[in-house]
Amino acid sequence: MAILHLQRDQPEGVPPLALTGERTLPDVPEENYWFRRHLVVYEWIARQLAGKRVVDMACGEGYGADVLARTAGGVVGVDANPEAHEHARLRYRRENLRFVRDLVESFPEQADAVVFLQTIEHLSDPGDALEHFRSLVAPHGVVYLSTPNVLTLAPRGASRSGNPWHVHEYRAAEFERLCRASFATVKMHGLFHARKLRGHELALRVGWDAAHRRLGLTKRFYDWFTPAIAVSDFALRPAGEADLDRALDFVAVCRP
Repeated sequence: MAILHLQRDQPEGVPPLALTGERTLPDVPEENYWFRRHLVVYEWIARQLAGKRVVDMACGEGYGADVLARTAGGVVGVDANPEAHEHARLRYRRENLRFVRDLVESFPEQADAVVFLQTIEHLSDPGDALEHFRSLVAPHGVVYLSTPNVLTLAPRGASRSGNPWHVHEYRAAEFERLCRASFATVKMHGLFHARKLRGHELALRVGWDAAHRRLGLTKRFYDWFTPAIAVSDFALRPAGEADLDRALDFVAVCRP
């Protein structure tokens, strides 16, 4: 797969990671929409885990583990990729944060919480991973899971997106069933556009995309708009207050 972008402005001695589509990265302006879409969930989780022992499974570049470590008692970021592990280890340094290169299905340390975001769609046997996570937090811990909604990720009429890294993409009911097979309590949430992203979404419905192409504004507009997206341009809402079939991503809070 061709490498489109490399991280900018990394600290001295920290090797930048390439944006290949397998993981989301900070410090790539063109990737800012996806980075903020993931970051808002990490920040929401971090507010609930003050003082807790946390494992961030498939932590990738490490930014999410670093966010969790702002409030948690201790965080371990786990990832099997050698380049991502080395980057995270060198870039994110806190006394309560460390990174381990291991498989998420076999990492053995007990914790108060396991966080596993935007990765379950990459697994061929997700049930085994969820059973392992439950064993790490049982009997009184919590597991946070997220995955994109295939209904909003895939092109209209398609059964899945074109992401080659995804093994299976979920609808809300299917994702909830998967979680309930391993956990006694599952609370579902949906992530939605808010503020300027919601305005942009509504503008597209009335033909803004065709208008800016005719006016020759597309590149200039998105060169400004995409880097300006913030976590406040997303909203996380519980099931019952929103239609999860319209969500961008699902977030499940699971307890043994």
